[in-house]
Amino acid sequence: MNESKISYSIDEVKGLVKVDDYEVPEGLYYHKEFGWAHVEKGKVRIGITDYAQKQLREIVYVELPSVGDTITQNDPFGTVESVKAVSDLVAPVSGTIEEVNEELESKPELLNEDPYDKGWLLVVTPTNLDAELKKIMDFKAAVEWQKELIKGS
Repeated sequence: MNESKISYSIDEVKGLVKVDDYEVPEGLYYHKEFGWAHVEKGKVRIGITDYAQKQLREIVYVELPSVGDTITQNDPFGTVESVKAVSDLVAPVSGTIEEVNEELESKPELLNEDPYDKGWLLVVTPTNLDAELKKIMDFKAAVEWQKELIKGS
């Protein structure tokens, strides 16, 4: 493994709440476009929520940007394709891409199997982290939001 890569495991996350059949881990920030962000040693790991992967169902393809590219909060940075639909991946924070989960090229199903661990998408060096985290949901807000999503479906 490359020494510069940040190791990550869902075990680092303190708690987990299940809202209906959807997992909402504590310690992450959540974007209204179904992405999550985990702050790790000055970097941010990004992925999609359990709710998103279950709504998409069987994910068959993921298109991600390259290392060195930049992403902007609230803007699309890639796509995920399932047997049901093609959806944009929307950035929860802005930054420069340091790592891309290349395993998703050959195993896009990792997004369904393990969206908070092996199914992560990107690691970025954030450009405006403190201000942008205030614009997305913390754990408590995400749990309430998840409850509202389920009521509305």
